[in-house]
Amino acid sequence: MTLTDAEKAAVLSLWRKVSGNLEALGAEALERLFSAYPQTKSYFSQFDVSHGSADLRYHGAKILGAIGEAALHLDDFNLALSKLSELHAYNLRVEPVHFQLISHAVQTVLAAHYPEEFTPETHAAWDKYLAAVSAFLTIKYR
Repeated sequence: MTLTDAEKAAVLSLWRKVSGNLEALGAEALERLFSAYPQTKSYFSQFDVSHGSADLRYHGAKILGAIGEAALHLDDFNLALSKLSELHAYNLRVEPVHFQLISHAVQTVLAAHYPEEFTPETHAAWDKYLAAVSAFLTIKYR
């Protein structure tokens, strides 16, 4: 899935705003994920998944950090996501559908916190971008 220049610009523009608040936004995305899809908590059994916990802030920041690293390598996800793909496929054995679920939670958080910037065009660009990230993360499952 190839992003147009306009879509790349939309992803990077919003990412610059998001990148300064990874812990809070990432934790909120995980909380939304767990609330909407409680079965996803099973992958985080060793974590304190209570509201605002240090575990949620730390892992939420890691998730958004990986999304941001991929945004910096829009033309070659392999540089940013190859090891993460292997980890999730071989060690963590995360079901591929869960990448789509966290993508939806992330977009919901972005829309809530950046309503002026999260225009329909930006939403479409982020949706396409996160679908590409999700697809790349499942590459090792095949």
